[in-house]
Amino acid sequence: ATPAASAAGRHPLMRILIRTSKWAIWARRVGALALPLAVIALLLHRGHIITSENFMVIEGIALVLAVLTLLMALVAFVRLWFTGDQGWWRATIAFVFGVLCLAPGAYFGYLYLKQPGAADVSTDFGDPPALVSFVEARFVTPDQRARIEAEFPNARSRNYPVAAPDMFDAVASLVDDRGWDVRLTRKPTGELDSGELNAVVTTLLGFREEVAIRVTGAADGSTVAMRSTSLSNFPDFGENGARIEAFLLDLDNQVTDMLRNAAPAQQSDNG
Repeated sequence: ATPAASAAGRHPLMRILIRTSKWAIWARRVGALALPLAVIALLLHRGHIITSENFMVIEGIALVLAVLTLLMALVAFVRLWFTGDQGWWRATIAFVFGVLCLAPGAYFGYLYLKQPGAADVSTDFGDPPALVSFVEARFVTPDQRARIEAEFPNARSRNYPVAAPDMFDAVASLVDDRGWDVRLTRKPTGELDSGELNAVVTTLLGFREEVAIRVTGAADGSTVAMRSTSLSNFPDFGENGARIEAFLLDLDNQVTDMLRNAAPAQQSDNG
């Protein structure tokens, strides 16, 4: 035998196997289940394919799995640091899955603590615009009303020097621009008549809220009252009040443009 062969025989080559952390493996598996479960449930709820009750149950399961994923990933990181096993990539992916699944929940939790919502917001609490959806009667206490008015100072009925039919057209145009699902529309037939428009809005999480807008004609113009109501018991995170404020501010701008454009036309006619 050659010296090299003798040396190989005396010192056989040995392969050192590096294990893959089971914590990292299972963390990635659980995370790969939690994130799609949360996303698919959200898409199905926004498409009104599953009920809100089923959506909440599925999302609850997904959040529990996401918490479990984060814990398992953290344990995997610690064990990998001390043992030198493989699995850093798997544990990192699992951690990212868990964060992506829990981040929206943390964000909405922050909104809930920062800005408590109101299930029913109206610019006219004494005579709110009527709804077409069935909603259990909600009594707004004086304290709740004061809080809503302080939280949303621009959610007030508007008086415009515009005839009711023209005002209703402006309102309907803004509703159409927002893509809301119109359920009822009744345009004023004259300057002293009143009209109504009701539409359903789907929130980011797939919950539905109804918007009711009333245009009331008067001798000097028209009054626009608006209402936004949650059709479920899920917190609205202040979205009802914010929706009214945003809509009415856009309506203010649109009426301003209407009046500005009408002024040169009147001057031309007089001339």
